Amino acid sequence: MEFFKHNTQINFMGQRKLAAVLSLILFVLSLVSLVVNGLTLGLDFTGGTQIQLNFPQAANLNQIRDNLQKAGFADAVVTSYGTSRDVLVTLVPKKSVETTEGKDEMMRQILTVLPDAKVQQVDSVGSQVGQELATKGALAVVVALLGTMIYIALRFEWRFAVGSTFALIHDPVLILGIFSFFHLEFNLIALAALLTVIGYSLNDTIVIFDRIRENFRKLRKAEPIDVVNQSINQTLSRTIMTSALTLMVVLALFFLGGSMLHGFALAMIIGIVVGTYSSIYVAGSLSLALGLTRQHLLPVAKEVLDDRP
Repeated sequence: MEFFKHNTQINFMGQRKLAAVLSLILFVLSLVSLVVNGLTLGLDFTGGTQIQLNFPQAANLNQIRDNLQKAGFADAVVTSYGTSRDVLVTLVPKKSVETTEGKDEMMRQILTVLPDAKVQQVDSVGSQVGQELATKGALAVVVALLGTMIYIALRFEWRFAVGSTFALIHDPVLILGIFSFFHLEFNLIALAALLTVIGYSLNDTIVIFDRIRENFRKLRKAEPIDVVNQSINQTLSRTIMTSALTLMVVLALFFLGGSMLHGFALAMIIGIVVGTYSSIYVAGSLSLALGLTRQHLLPVAKEVLDDRP
């Protein structure tokens, strides 16, 4: 508990150049992975049919895949989820199965080649609906980023706005890069986590920026780098406690929430770690690099009065 009673004296800004290099490398690698590999989009965005099957014994994924290919489902993606007896089959969108009769015929064909399977759940999304969700999802991310940039510019100062905006772009790009590199499915639930991370990271950044603005008014003779360092140290206990408690909840979701929440929980886990890092190193460091000083955060009239003998 002693750690939380006294402010630490860690020289965060002393490592800002190393952190900038690390962030730049990770950012570029994430972009390269997104360009080369793309995202493994889930059913929500691609459209198609997802079938959850349960078998009386451990499922042989290769055999299931071969049987489905023989039945005419050459593009079927077969994955294991939950227990070794649970299987998730994803089929590409087809107009023939968008009707009730088409779905019934498809299920009859599947159960013919997989007679031991028991259908747990069937989800279908039309290709047009999937494209619309993808477009609206991308628009939601852009609007969220623009809205936060405008908010911070109005509440603080444009140097803070640029720093926080880059941090907010930095976080989702790294999350998407990890999903792309490891070919993890990115669906509507993962997108919800991405938007949540933007808000989470913004909240952390605003707390630090508030303290920086307050300390610039108190510590009149201190250098900007010292003010930023002290502000981060003063809010560090709050940052650690908030991140740790949130991480505990998200880890519980990841391990106990079932396969449907894995994408959301994983994106949140990455986002909490990356968001905490970017709030400390990316947003504040970039604001300093843009020449942030005490004069930028105080009204001109007040500065004139303070300079009078």
